[in-house]
Amino acid sequence: MMETERIVLPPPDPLDLPLRAVELGCTGRWELLNVPGAPESTLPHGLPPCAPDLQQEAEQLFLSSPAWLPLHGVEHSARKWQRKMDPWSLLATLGAPVPSDLQAQRHPTTGQILGYKEVLLENTNLTATTSLSLRRPPGPISQSLWGNPTQYPFWPGGMDEPTIADLSTREEAEEEIDFEKDLLTVPPGFKKGVDFAPEDHPAPAPGLLSLSRLLEPLDLGGGDEDESEAVGQPGGPRRDTVSASPCSVPPARASSLENLVLQEASTAVAPPEPPKPPPQEQWAIPVDVTSPVDDFYRLIPQPAFRWAFEPDVFQKQAILHLERHDSVFVAAHTSAGKTVVAEYAIALAQKHMTRTIYTSPIKALSNQKFRDFRNTFGDVGLLTGDVQLHPEASCLIMTTEILRSMLYSGSDVIRDLEWVIFDEVHYINDAERGVVWEEVLIMLPDHVSIILLSATVPNALEFADWIGRLKRRQIYVISTVARPVPLEHHLFTGNSPKTQGELFLLLDSRGTFHTKGYYAAVEARKERMSKHAQTFGAKQPTHQGGPAQDRGVYLSLLASLRTRAQLPVVVFTFSRGRCDEQASGLTSLDLTTSSEKSEIHLFLQRCLARLRGSDRQLPQVLHMSELLHRGLGVHHSGILPILKEIVEMLFSRGLVKVLFATETFAMGVNMPARTVVFDSTRKHDGSTFRDLLPGEYVQMAGRAGRRGLDPTGTVILLCKGRVPEMADLHRMMMGKPSQLQSQFRLTYTMILNLLRVDALRVEDMMKRSFSEFPSRKDSKAHEQTLAELTKRLGALEEPDVTGQLVDLPDYYSYGEELTETRSLIQRRIIESVNGLKSLSAGRVVIVKNQKHHNALGVILQVSSSSTSRVFTTLVLCDKPMSEDPQERGPASPSVPYPDDLVGFRLFLPEGPCGHTVAKLQPGDVAAITTKVLRLNGEKILEDFSKRQQPKFKKEPPSAAATTAVQELLRLAQAHPAGPPTLDPVNDLQLKDVSVVEAGLRVRKLEELIRGAQCVHSPRFPAQYLKLRERMQIQEEMERLRFLLSDQSLLLLPEYHQRVEVLRTLGYVDEVGTVKLAGRVACAMSSHELLLTELMFDNALSALRPEEIAALLSGLVCQSPGDPSDQLPSTLKQGVERVRAVAKRIGEVQVACGLNQTVEEFVGELNFGLVEVVYEWARGMPFSELAGLSGTPEGLVVRCIQRLAEMCRSLRGAARLVGEPVLGAKMETAATLLRRDIVFAASLYTQ
Repeated sequence: MMETERIVLPPPDPLDLPLRAVELGCTGRWELLNVPGAPESTLPHGLPPCAPDLQQEAEQLFLSSPAWLPLHGVEHSARKWQRKMDPWSLLATLGAPVPSDLQAQRHPTTGQILGYKEVLLENTNLTATTSLSLRRPPGPISQSLWGNPTQYPFWPGGMDEPTIADLSTREEAEEEIDFEKDLLTVPPGFKKGVDFAPEDHPAPAPGLLSLSRLLEPLDLGGGDEDESEAVGQPGGPRRDTVSASPCSVPPARASSLENLVLQEASTAVAPPEPPKPPPQEQWAIPVDVTSPVDDFYRLIPQPAFRWAFEPDVFQKQAILHLERHDSVFVAAHTSAGKTVVAEYAIALAQKHMTRTIYTSPIKALSNQKFRDFRNTFGDVGLLTGDVQLHPEASCLIMTTEILRSMLYSGSDVIRDLEWVIFDEVHYINDAERGVVWEEVLIMLPDHVSIILLSATVPNALEFADWIGRLKRRQIYVISTVARPVPLEHHLFTGNSPKTQGELFLLLDSRGTFHTKGYYAAVEARKERMSKHAQTFGAKQPTHQGGPAQDRGVYLSLLASLRTRAQLPVVVFTFSRGRCDEQASGLTSLDLTTSSEKSEIHLFLQRCLARLRGSDRQLPQVLHMSELLHRGLGVHHSGILPILKEIVEMLFSRGLVKVLFATETFAMGVNMPARTVVFDSTRKHDGSTFRDLLPGEYVQMAGRAGRRGLDPTGTVILLCKGRVPEMADLHRMMMGKPSQLQSQFRLTYTMILNLLRVDALRVEDMMKRSFSEFPSRKDSKAHEQTLAELTKRLGALEEPDVTGQLVDLPDYYSYGEELTETRSLIQRRIIESVNGLKSLSAGRVVIVKNQKHHNALGVILQVSSSSTSRVFTTLVLCDKPMSEDPQERGPASPSVPYPDDLVGFRLFLPEGPCGHTVAKLQPGDVAAITTKVLRLNGEKILEDFSKRQQPKFKKEPPSAAATTAVQELLRLAQAHPAGPPTLDPVNDLQLKDVSVVEAGLRVRKLEELIRGAQCVHSPRFPAQYLKLRERMQIQEEMERLRFLLSDQSLLLLPEYHQRVEVLRTLGYVDEVGTVKLAGRVACAMSSHELLLTELMFDNALSALRPEEIAALLSGLVCQSPGDPSDQLPSTLKQGVERVRAVAKRIGEVQVACGLNQTVEEFVGELNFGLVEVVYEWARGMPFSELAGLSGTPEGLVVRCIQRLAEMCRSLRGAARLVGEPVLGAKMETAATLLRRDIVFAASLYTQ
């Protein structure tokens, strides 16, 4: 069989297939036809061409087949497209804003459009970066909440917005010349001039003298020559009047011209009006809270908010003023109900569809208020450093620092703001953060009303007066000292079950201090001490005992309180360690029932469920859970934030019976107890141990007494050692609270934020601070007095200083300088040790004060007080002394001659010589002579005091007094110019350079005064009086101008020093313009110079995110300590570099004159938690961090939270300068830090 050969056919071409594809239109549908051939389309040209995939083309061209690329000479294969130059594109600018708009004109009845009218628009070119006006358009929506560091703030209320003319006058080197007004008659720099108008012109303005009118009645030939002579006369410093002198014109014409001048001046210048008293501006208005508000519901028929209880009188008074949109200051005790005022303001803002900002000093209080207000109003938001909840709400709760940042950054939230509520205003006394309150109050715009809530302070009116003057609006002060629950204060001396009844009433609810209770406590303590001596010997315990004694004291106290149903109790202890020790020592105490234990257990499980597994097993969490189950709690800064909130919530429910807390628990937290116990009455304030201040005691004691539950609150002071002194207890319990004091200080952030705005000045901020208020509150009166003195000076006659009197001004200035220099030397003598030694009994001195002028006296007795020395001195005087103080003693010479100035010209009695005994201050001693008298000072004092009695008034003085008076009179007669005085350099050994130079200057001035020629002129007395009156007015005017000027500001030297630091570091230029580094520093919340320098030195760019976070922990850590030796080398080098940068900044500050030393500035950095933060950022669980550092867990959490805020501010600064790499690293660092228990959500926000 024949095999057939297999024929291999080639594969068919697609065109050979018996199919044809036809595209139907452009819809993408195809149809197959049983006809061979190429595909066809119903379109004339088929589908439009599409571009190839660029990514595939690039991969195929460059990656898949790179053989075509030349191996050598790659530069020749590069292609370059020449850019077409277009210079005109540089001139393209945005179009100018439309200056006008078309406004429709409608029929008033029908509304029909009748036509259109062009209306000019104002403020069309305002932007957030060029204007402080509220009329500027809003910024981007993304920046409406926080604003932007590059934006201008809104214009602060109370400041006068400067006009263009005001801004131009700030150019000091530029002199403004008005070419259109009075340039022909008033020279540049002069306020007045000469009117050259002819006779037929209208009369000149007051104060101007017309030469033609003066010279015309004289009918003088050669009028031009005479006119030139008259104008050329020396007229002193004033150019607006023409004065004639006998020494300059012929006598025949002098009298006639002088009369005409006087007549013209009298008609031109009106006599000065009597000074009007300045209007009394009352900005702080006290409100009488004793009078009831019976017509409250008639005045407010539909209140914005209603409570389940009837408001108190002071609350109704405040609500009435809120309805009138007034600003109020409410000062009341703790738990008195100040929050009612805040709640009504929030409800009022919601009714008006505006916004309210509620500020608090601490973050924990912000969280609590957020929960309370959210439950009440619903539409409430929270803004803290790490939380942002409902920022669009009508009521925003935040810390004061955040509000300051929003004000400086021009946040658009300020536009809708109606109320700002400042809670716990007495926190302004805080040395570190008190300045924030003043900055916010100064920067708030005019349309915002202010509500201030504070504990009772003695100077509430003064503080409200400052705010009223600052904002130019009245502040209504509503202050009440009544407590809703009166307090009873006791002393407790027990320490065992036998002595648990030793509770002694010290201050009752009516405010009566019981000394009987105090002495009973002292006796009880003494009795126990004597028993201790009988048992253990006479040696008394010098300390308060340890944990064992504390345990006995608290067990006996709590047993007593539990018996009397006076739980719950808050025990204030001023040490975190002692809080933990005292709570841990009460192991046998169990105060809760089984149902309460179950409720506590369920609450703990629900709250701790949000933590990861390892965090629930932290030692502090387990220990606190065990304490809480037994009804005990601990609350201080070392406790984890979530545990503190658990303790607070359980305490508010009444499940925590005994709470050991530090002072921070009393700050604004509305959690009253039945009883408050003070573990001690002394605390450490950061530098020394001291007694509690009355304000601190009242703040903590005010937690006792629950309104509506307890008739009285109980306050107990533990006497573990000796009983405190009665005077100390009386001062602490019944003394006045601390006054509100300014803590205003300059910061670089404040200076830079104000320097970048041309219209705002740092000097204006300093002027309006509370520290400058005492010196600035009389500014209006000073301005009025200055205007009156200017009028008086203009009306005074010029003294004649020609001829022999040419050196009269010099003579006057020499005399004033001599008096001042001698006073300086005398002050230095009194301040020196040798000078005080010389002022002993028997020393003859020269006395000069209001009663005695250069009278000799002898010191009888010197007070032993080292702070305020008083010298009891026998002084010569006339006999008898006049009762009129103006006639008492000889009058001082009105016109001093050289002998009066160079010497002392001692007082000599005109008739019989008398004497008196005066208590002299150091400033009353004009000179210390070399003479010393032997006398018995005690006998003279006894005799003088005896003769002051009416029945012994006419008795002659004793022999000792007579001898001393005769000796003083002999010295005065022998030395009319004064006996020789002690030389400060040779006799008293004062080698200070200023004293030596002052002594040489005194000798030089004495020579100049002796060589004066003016004293030989017969007209010297009259002309000297004229000159002295003029000079005294000018000196007073200079003093007032100084008080009104920026030069009188207390912080002005420091401001110039800090600006010089910024200029040296390159943050501002020579004219004060803020440069890029300065704008970066504005975005920092703290350590602005150090962070900016680190950024611009690229010290952070090369590090990993976790290393950056670890290094920056040294800037926010509050617990001192050195970095661990186990740190990686990169971190060790980073720590040294940060310290080196800080040292450089500190050296610049010292070179510019600031008081802070380099060591103090570098010492603000604490790198004790570098390793902890580094490991946390690398992912280590929190339970393993405890072994790396002995720092309490709560402080570690606070450090990491503040560090995350700093990372976010650095991220924004990096974006501002165009550093995306550093910005991404800071974002990563913040993300690494924000995890687990450290950033667990607050229980109050859930």
